[in-house]
Amino acid sequence: MAVLTSICLFLLLIAMAAALAQGQGTRVGFYFYSCPQVESIVKETVTAHFNSNPTVAPGLLRMHFHDCFVRGCDASILIAGSATERTAGPNSLLRGYEVIDDAKTRLEAACAGVVSCADILSLAAHDSVLLTKGVGCKVPTRRRDGRVSVASETANFPAFFDSIEVQKQKFADKGLNEQDLVALVDASTRSYVQRFLGMRGLQALSFNVEFRSSMYGKSL
Repeated sequence: MAVLTSICLFLLLIAMAAALAQGQGTRVGFYFYSCPQVESIVKETVTAHFNSNPTVAPGLLRMHFHDCFVRGCDASILIAGSATERTAGPNSLLRGYEVIDDAKTRLEAACAGVVSCADILSLAAHDSVLLTKGVGCKVPTRRRDGRVSVASETANFPAFFDSIEVQKQKFADKGLNEQDLVALVDASTRSYVQRFLGMRGLQALSFNVEFRSSMYGKSL
């Protein structure tokens, strides 16, 4: 539960940091008047896909992280085409695009041209945590969709073969700390294992105690 709480806090942290860097001024309830159904529509969409394929939950969480780490949470990971982030090595196994497309279609029918894909992805990642028995939190919205997506910009993305020190530095370069790193590495590991073993929910695997100990030297 502590790890899942950290994941939720991380989603807020990285989204807020990205928003500040881009001057987007995100806030909770941004669509209260313009599209009040946004959260329920995204949640219903994610839930429907999750019920037929539970592996979309860790997939969406991972996609959100990959999106935010490059240019901020701007949905540039969703842009198709040659040499875009979507085609880059670190993103080659991402899944869940169909969930975002489905939610976008439903939202366009309800309130056309209002909700950004960046907000849809952020809300979907949060709903994925909830569906896997994680802790919920208020998700600020008002992110703008990016129009630039470059595969080469993923070069500094944390890799599975990086040492702990290298990963710590990559996170530090984004203004993130060691606890953020532990929470996301744990979630990322669960995502991969669940995808291949078909396990249901982020809670299906225990936290990597050895890795945690190497980072902190104590229990969280």
